[in-house]
Amino acid sequence: MTGPALPAAPMEALLVEALPDEPGWRFEPKWDGFRCLAARDGDTVELVSKAGKPLTRYFPEVAAAVARIDGDRFVLDGELIIAIGDALSFDALQMRLHPAESRVRRLSAETPAQLMLFDCLECDGAPLADAPLARRRAALEALLRRRKVPGLRLSPWTDDPAVAADWLAHSGGALDGVVAKRADDAYRPGERAMLKVKQRRTADCVVGGFRYAKDSREVGSLLLGLYDDAGLLDHVGFTSSLPRAERAALTKRLEALVALPGFTGKAPGGPSRWNAGKATEWRPLKPELVVEVLYDQVTGQRFRHGTKLLRWRPDKAPRQCRMDQLRHELRPAELKALLPHRKESTRSP
Repeated sequence: MTGPALPAAPMEALLVEALPDEPGWRFEPKWDGFRCLAARDGDTVELVSKAGKPLTRYFPEVAAAVARIDGDRFVLDGELIIAIGDALSFDALQMRLHPAESRVRRLSAETPAQLMLFDCLECDGAPLADAPLARRRAALEALLRRRKVPGLRLSPWTDDPAVAADWLAHSGGALDGVVAKRADDAYRPGERAMLKVKQRRTADCVVGGFRYAKDSREVGSLLLGLYDDAGLLDHVGFTSSLPRAERAALTKRLEALVALPGFTGKAPGGPSRWNAGKATEWRPLKPELVVEVLYDQVTGQRFRHGTKLLRWRPDKAPRQCRMDQLRHELRPAELKALLPHRKESTRSP
């Protein structure tokens, strides 16, 4: 498009252990969705991903919503989210990235996405990227006040560190964490100019199998399982954060426990061919070892990413490691109560 200039990449956040508590910071929820830059020039709307890839064809209902904003030239920054029933669903977002237009159109009607907006880089043709956050946010709020458009939501913010800490403590899986931004900072494309604290979620898991490291006879990763309501051990993810100095001894310990079937429910990569001993294959274990791991998000009853090993749990019985300990997405009704409207600084989505 020849209209508003999209940044090469959105501004990003640096992971830190704690949120700042000195004056001058604003805090926003870090939503668990797809980052999205939305630009409009007259009748032309463009949605672009964090990596610079086009999203317009995958989310036509969001493009249509952006086209209904009362303004014909702007660039907005936000996060795409989808609610399925009464929960937010990352799986539903992934399903939209499909080559068949007919499927995209069907899903856009059955499970419409929303765009949670939190920044404005250009408004009514006036560039704002070099303006402080406080001014950009005011421009975004004024733009969205002109006309209420279904499918577009204004992400809340607060300048109260206690409120931000409460979001982290009680937001379940709907939020990926909390982001801190300087109120007087310009928009810095591609830079980690913000701070973020991610959710700390832990789970006690059964070690149902392991894989050797590539080109090695030492363990490379532990395969993690949780028991479902039927009493079956389902594979839910892995951890490879194993201290190098401990791997040789751990390998011997694991090899002494090798026995079929390992996972009695959902297994990693289908049937085990562990006798071959290849790094891409896995070896099943007797369900005797329990570990506590740190994870970020759950998608489809699996850890979305690799987990961090925190400690071994010899004090916990494997059968106590159940699916119900996982923290799934917060319900929208609960989220609305969690993020109350405050006239001064905190605004409801």
